[in-house]
Amino acid sequence: MPYVEFNLTKGATKEQKAQLVEGVTDLLVRVLDKNPSSTQVIIKEIEADSWGISGRSVKTLRAEGNTANISKK
Repeated sequence: MPYVEFNLTKGATKEQKAQLVEGVTDLLVRVLDKNPSSTQVIIKEIEADSWGISGRSVKTLRAEGNTANISKK
């Protein structure tokens, strides 16, 4: 029974999250021959000001335009 958890900053649409769940499930079925009925995919969304990289929040880095190493939204 695979359990996969994603931690993302908030901003993904319902459609994008559905694609992640479906895509990860399909990948586990294809690569590891897992049963899709028992495959669990969890998406946790975190506020950008609660996620830090190199001592700065993602919210601050995005506001400054320092997005070379992070997503822009």
